[in-house]
Amino acid sequence: MTLRFLSLACLLPFSLLASAQAATTDRHVKAQQDSELRYVLVLSRHGVRSPTGKAPQYDRYSTGEWPKWPVEPGYLTPHGFQLMQIFGAFDRAQFASQGILKAEGCSDAGNITIYADSDQRTRETGKALAEGLMPGCGVQVMALPEGTNDPVFHTHPEGSANSEASLAVAAIAGRIGNDPANITEAYRQQIGYLDHILETCGTASPGKPSRTSLFDIPATLTTGSGDHLADLRGPLYTSSTLSENLLLEYTEGMNDSDVGWGCVHKPELESLLQIHAAAVDFTQRTAVTAHAQASNLLDLIGLSLEQAASGRAIRGAKGKPTDHALFLVGHDTNIENIAGTLNLTWIIDGRRDDTPPGGALVFELWQARATHRSYVRLFYTAQTLDQMRNGERLSLNNPPQRVPVFIPGCSTEDMSCPLSGLKKLLLTPRTSRLR
Repeated sequence: MTLRFLSLACLLPFSLLASAQAATTDRHVKAQQDSELRYVLVLSRHGVRSPTGKAPQYDRYSTGEWPKWPVEPGYLTPHGFQLMQIFGAFDRAQFASQGILKAEGCSDAGNITIYADSDQRTRETGKALAEGLMPGCGVQVMALPEGTNDPVFHTHPEGSANSEASLAVAAIAGRIGNDPANITEAYRQQIGYLDHILETCGTASPGKPSRTSLFDIPATLTTGSGDHLADLRGPLYTSSTLSENLLLEYTEGMNDSDVGWGCVHKPELESLLQIHAAAVDFTQRTAVTAHAQASNLLDLIGLSLEQAASGRAIRGAKGKPTDHALFLVGHDTNIENIAGTLNLTWIIDGRRDDTPPGGALVFELWQARATHRSYVRLFYTAQTLDQMRNGERLSLNNPPQRVPVFIPGCSTEDMSCPLSGLKKLLLTPRTSRLR
């Protein structure tokens, strides 16, 4: 009797959890049945690109030389373009299944707006999405000329206010014990694992200088430059960059021998990406920094959702009141800044808070049929590492991963967030630089 009682007691919490999950799902389904999807706003990272630096910048940390890429540093690759075409085609099928676009043809081409940052990788990603969504329909991608700072995606150009930068440094310092060396100690095991790969994998070419260990990099925290309010440098930051370069090699579909010199396969890569997530958490998700860097984008998202809900043009929104979908094509930093500001978190493809190439935050605007009140459901979606590596065709039967995201301070138990509540979180309490 005692053992049986203990067994039932142990199982009870799991039973209650399953019941709660089922109840949440039922409420979610019922809410959707009683509502109509009106509009979708997609904040996407660009697709697979080459590393942003030249190979010699990275060769100093490795025994072997890093592989060559088919494009200039920081450019979208042909494989990356193809992957985003595939994602765009899936989005068309998804939207058609949800009733906001027709499955084929160009009749809905005027109901989509695609706006990209001015970089080559973001503009080309926008073009790839357009070709996948509406092949042959001539959907244009809006963007500023290359090399022009776009305040939508980069709120703070060179010359940010000293007070804002100083506050950002203080905010990060307050999370790391006021000493950047503390981060190195906190992640010594993970950094050491990468450092071992860099030291033992690959073959040095004749005359190549001895490598620099990751642990020989000074750890510093200073006010930032460009559109970054604060710069956190050191072993973790460099490890983050190098880990992402390994991710790009894998998702580019390079030969096994070129992904981490043959030493990095999917399990090793997934482990190393924890380093990248940790570094990004400090540099991009710290609330003070995140809000300052995302302020214009937050405004634009809030105003665009309001415009779609009201059906009238609103200054500062992007696209047309009649649009069914808006794609904003930016960077992982944009998504991370939004997440840091709103305290969002997710787990996708087995990794926490990762923002891989092509990944996106998806804001769905719904309207209740009975009350006409508008609410938003938020999701994060991304192709899996293997879907990207293999260039897999996506479909409703082989979709990218997609998970609901809870918005603290707004979302209810069925994961919906009233538009009025979301606007309070998104629309910043100062005059936007965009207006």
